[in-house]
Amino acid sequence: MSDKLVKSINPANGEVLEIFTPFSSAALETALEKAADRFRKWRAVPLSERAELLNRAAEVLEAKVADYARDITLEMGKPLTEAEAEVKKCALVCRHYAEHGPGYMQDEIVSTEARRAFVRHLPMGPVLAVMPWNFPLWQAFRFAAPALMAGNVGLLKHASNVWRSALNIEDVFHRAGFPEGCFQTLLIGASRVESVIRDNRVKAVTLTGSGPAGRSVAAIAGDCIKPSLLELGGSDAFIVMPSADLDKAVQTAVNTRVRNSGQSCIAGKRFFVHADIYNDFSKRFVAAFDALKVGDPMKPETDVGPLAMLALRDELVDQVERSLKGGAERLTKERTVPGKGAWIAPQILADAHSGTPSTDEEMFGPVANLWKVSSLDDAITRANRSVFGLGSVLFSKEESEIDQAVRELEAGATFVNSMVASDPRLPFGGIKQSGFGRELAADGMRAFMNRKTVSVA
Repeated sequence: MSDKLVKSINPANGEVLEIFTPFSSAALETALEKAADRFRKWRAVPLSERAELLNRAAEVLEAKVADYARDITLEMGKPLTEAEAEVKKCALVCRHYAEHGPGYMQDEIVSTEARRAFVRHLPMGPVLAVMPWNFPLWQAFRFAAPALMAGNVGLLKHASNVWRSALNIEDVFHRAGFPEGCFQTLLIGASRVESVIRDNRVKAVTLTGSGPAGRSVAAIAGDCIKPSLLELGGSDAFIVMPSADLDKAVQTAVNTRVRNSGQSCIAGKRFFVHADIYNDFSKRFVAAFDALKVGDPMKPETDVGPLAMLALRDELVDQVERSLKGGAERLTKERTVPGKGAWIAPQILADAHSGTPSTDEEMFGPVANLWKVSSLDDAITRANRSVFGLGSVLFSKEESEIDQAVRELEAGATFVNSMVASDPRLPFGGIKQSGFGRELAADGMRAFMNRKTVSVA
């Protein structure tokens, strides 16, 4: 993206919401220098003060849920109720690190021949976060809360279609009383990310986004010998076995697939159902999809809003058409969606053939792909054919099946009898082309810290 004016467009109706001016070179330089200067002071601030400020940030988020959520929905189209839940979850992650951060940073005592030996956790400096549009606040806060608690400072390069939300994040920390420079939003496009990563004042980079973006960022960081963390795409497997609570399995399958209007990396996207229960599951799954309410994301009764951008809708439509031409069958009814905006009807495709988008690509929207399997072995084999490895789900009451799924599914997480979700108390991340490194919990805090070995003779 060039330095031209950036328009924020409402994906529900195509109307321009706001126009932003990207940072000039001078403004970007000022921000980088401010971050470096602040880090030298911030790293010396006592943990108790950092925790107090994070708790204040949580209070700001809770007080302004309605305002921040409205901006999220206007910018990227998710149902307002989900946007409100997202803002509240950001408050939760701030409180988590305020409470548990000091413990995550404690010295690790090691017994050696030395008089004292331990591992100390020290901050690294300014960290750049390159964040996506699908969870505009949450993706950034799950980086920012541990980074600030650790004594680092944050620089946010957000997706250009959610710059109001990006500025709202900076506003949260300002209102909470964080010193100037602790967290800054950089209004820059993708073409300027490389120069920021290569800047000596920036010590590490984290990215949540697409595979191509991840490869680019990791290559640049590697060339600079700087740490990087990548949370990329997913095409999660959702396996249902005969012993499952079928009512719960169906409802969870619907919830995971259409949450955020289907635009979630950790959503179940490929559904593998045992032959013994396939017909019953399929009938219920289709009926539930057909009953979903598609419409104005500002209305509380809406289940599915528009996709975030027209280009995303067009890409998903193309993926569906190629899967249908490749042998898939659409099970859901045809329905009319608004003609203006980035709309697509929720749908279920069954029995897609290998080599089609349903099997080989991430489909980022409310499209579920369904297959009948003969056994758990069959399901796991099909699940593991994907190049992605973010999350996975198994619905079963059989302990042997649970143990096998945990052991054999190639993913960064396996959730049993529930949908995959990020939780501040648990590490979060993927394997294969879903990225590397872990966010959240102690792992997320230590991802950008110097684990310094200390030995005192």
